[in-house]
Amino acid sequence: MFSFRQALSVFALLFLLSLSSAVTAAPKADLWPYWQTSNPNSATQVDHSAWQNLLNTYLLVAPEQTRFRYAAVSAKDKTSLNQYIAGLTSRDPRRLNRNEQFAYWVNLYNALTVKVILDHYPVSSITKLGGLFSFGPWDDKLVTIDGKKLSLNDIEHRILRPIWQDKRIHYVVNCASLGCPDLLPEVMHADRLNAQLDGAARRFINSPKGVDDQGGKVRLSSIYDWYQSDFGSLTDLQKHLNNYRKQPVTLTKPSYDYDWRLNEFR
Repeated sequence: MFSFRQALSVFALLFLLSLSSAVTAAPKADLWPYWQTSNPNSATQVDHSAWQNLLNTYLLVAPEQTRFRYAAVSAKDKTSLNQYIAGLTSRDPRRLNRNEQFAYWVNLYNALTVKVILDHYPVSSITKLGGLFSFGPWDDKLVTIDGKKLSLNDIEHRILRPIWQDKRIHYVVNCASLGCPDLLPEVMHADRLNAQLDGAARRFINSPKGVDDQGGKVRLSSIYDWYQSDFGSLTDLQKHLNNYRKQPVTLTKPSYDYDWRLNEFR
């Protein structure tokens, strides 16, 4: 018979193993058909200026790493963020055209991520949030849109990835971590999506946290491992990376790494 202490140790080990599996087994793209509808004739433009004002005030862009000043956010600006999110979730995005929808979902995702951190700040990593058996808050139902409760994982893996099927999505959704592609200093704009997606891809792929080539020994972001289904084989991935790299990279047996520390500025 196990003693209570032994049973507790086994439980703790199984819990840690489950967290490890949660990191290495990223969610698959699984379409939520309800959100697939769009209105190609819509000329409605969603106002993201409140989110842009927050980025202008609290986001610090540096050559290799962008950080957010969570500790400095005023009560007034927290209210502004909440009002911006409430404004987005009060509308039905299915009535927008496709480009406006894409900007809507990415901006909402990033704003929600910042809100989650602010609601629990101070915290050392977003992975510390969520329920007892959760690795982060990504499955928490954070908003309700048109009567449907949505999580961050719903937005990324059930809406953005399956509907648009563009690998560059991984460069514009931010998980508040140092290893993640930088939080965009400019909100997504429906009329500039392609240029913004290319710009985000270029910045990450040419940064050490994206691709670190030390004399042929290549370390890649774990994003390329977790989402291999999006990026394809090593040959496909190499072609994708070199489309944006200043210096071409050759992939044979790359290693993978990711920094989950909070992307904060102190």
